[in-house]
Amino acid sequence: MAFRFVHAADIHLDSPLRSLALRNPELADLIGNATRQAFTGIIDLCLAEEVDALFLAGDLYDGDQTSMKTARYFANQLHRLDQAGIRVFIVRGNHDALSRITKELVLPESVKVFSGRAEAIAIEGAAGKPRVVIHGMSFAQPHAPDSLLPRYKPPVEGAVNVGILHTSLAGAPGHDPYAPCSVADLRATDFRYWALGHVHKRFVADGPCTIVMPGNPQGRDINEAGARSVTLGTIADDGSIRIEERYTSVAQFERTVVDTSGITEWRDLIAATAKAMEGTRASVAAGHLVVRLKIVGKTPLAWRMRSDLDLLRADVEHRAAAMGACSVEKLEIECQPSGTLPVSSGDPIAELRRLIESEIVRSDAFQREALEIGEELRGQLPQECRHLLGADEAGLRDFVLSLAQDGADDVLARLHAQAKAGEG
Repeated sequence: MAFRFVHAADIHLDSPLRSLALRNPELADLIGNATRQAFTGIIDLCLAEEVDALFLAGDLYDGDQTSMKTARYFANQLHRLDQAGIRVFIVRGNHDALSRITKELVLPESVKVFSGRAEAIAIEGAAGKPRVVIHGMSFAQPHAPDSLLPRYKPPVEGAVNVGILHTSLAGAPGHDPYAPCSVADLRATDFRYWALGHVHKRFVADGPCTIVMPGNPQGRDINEAGARSVTLGTIADDGSIRIEERYTSVAQFERTVVDTSGITEWRDLIAATAKAMEGTRASVAAGHLVVRLKIVGKTPLAWRMRSDLDLLRADVEHRAAAMGACSVEKLEIECQPSGTLPVSSGDPIAELRRLIESEIVRSDAFQREALEIGEELRGQLPQECRHLLGADEAGLRDFVLSLAQDGADDVLARLHAQAKAGEG
């Protein structure tokens, strides 16, 4: 009889969502509760599949939060597993190390929270199940700059050895190094399965040692777009391991591109955005779609989209609401006018456009000052967000200049709209 488990990580219960809350309170409420709903779904999966154990590879919480409501919710969910005879094995991650709740919470005896020293827990193979040994070690401090692997206990002979580890592996964009190690290092331990956590993107390495980073079970912003999941694992009598990906997102973030090339009428523009959203909605299994629309292509409506962005957003959100279970997180206008700015010869707007494009944006003085502002801004961001402004100086320069061009286009579009209104 097989030993079965669910492996999840990076739950980040009740993680705050500041960017959404500023714009759309209803959407922020949906996503703010989604991490909790996703965890409830993980518990439901364990019960439905009648697994033997749940592995949680760190970052249950989101830092130094003090809400006992979150703690009580978490404990109540684990009590559901305890009543079903399902064991739980937890390692603390860097966020959990900050949380006082992690240390104070009283959990059922069937729950093992690994300490800051390496431990190995044997599960005897009763009723024909294979003998399994669970190895784990928690973060004692928020930072772990060195590998924890040398501190893990050696594999137990005659058993299937499973390791639970919170690690950044060899590093990933947006993630500081935490307990770094390589896939080769993990394979060299002779464990059969490594249940990892920390990086919010799924990664699987097959072979004699199966290594899985499940990613977080619920995306929290557009940078965590795509389907989110956990792993359902089965250890057969012969020690072989089979894994399945099970999707868990309550709300799924997606980027969708709308090509407006050749579109000349506003109603056709709205229809094109609706069609694009419907296509994305059909491909998403999660209960709710949160979409960021990027509008591209060459169209005479480019200037109007920029000047009437509030109207465009209202029309698009109306279509999303009519679809049901769909919300627009942001509109990005990256389309170009099919032709030059429609102003007459000698018009001051045309002259302003020429000055911006040829003498201001391209000048060394402007680019130098813009780069200084960008560097100052990046220095004020959390380290995990700094890559969003470019990976290096060249990337930062490109990012800043693209913002400058977008801003110039917006200003020109609004001035053009005001000029047309004055003519009328």
